[in-house]
Amino acid sequence: MIQIILSKLQGILIETIYTDEVVTLRQFVSFLDSNKTFTIIDWTEVIYPDSNPSYLSDNPRTQTEYYQDGKITATQLQHRRFQFWADKLAVTTQTLNSAFMTAMADICCLLPGAKELISALTGKVNMGIITNGFTELQRVRLEKTGLKDVFAPLVISEQVGIAKPDIGIFEYALTHMGDIQREQVLMVGDNPHSDILGGMNAGFDTCWLNSENSVLPDGIKPSYQVTSLTQLQSLLFAA
Repeated sequence: MIQIILSKLQGILIETIYTDEVVTLRQFVSFLDSNKTFTIIDWTEVIYPDSNPSYLSDNPRTQTEYYQDGKITATQLQHRRFQFWADKLAVTTQTLNSAFMTAMADICCLLPGAKELISALTGKVNMGIITNGFTELQRVRLEKTGLKDVFAPLVISEQVGIAKPDIGIFEYALTHMGDIQREQVLMVGDNPHSDILGGMNAGFDTCWLNSENSVLPDGIKPSYQVTSLTQLQSLLFAA
């Protein structure tokens, strides 16, 4: 068994501890409908707009990928991914983005094993978060789950102005982790491109949280691979 020597590991940057990293269009529509946020709309047209086939993916990630590639800013992302809906509902994109953030915060919960992993690592290593999410949402999530004082640093791309996999956001995180060398940092994430490749390029050991047993993309080689946070905990504390 490949083992991580915990005594040599000084810092862990975690990207994924929540179950709702991606809220699908149907989930969002269901949230809006159940909360009576908007009432004058044919939701089938929103989910399956004939004039906008790109939205048939049921998942607003296309603009997110542009954001991760540094092609658009956080503000542009918040505007562009809801432009079609805003036009249909005759509201602003800011209104829909705020509703989306509320939905994300409302349904968030910790991944299985997250609470136990965090408890086991507290006081042993420096735990930080590095995310391409948005400040408003991340702070609400941490507050709701009782973890607002657990992670330092909390590196949010919207604040830093750089998104994963850009090496700059990883370097920023490292400089805010105290007296820790990059060889002592483990980057844990579920996205092989933004989390693992980004961490690799920054010189960090990486661990891919591959809960869906996906095929590893070519050219990306994480130091470790687990299917759950429970397995990660076992790996970290292996005798």
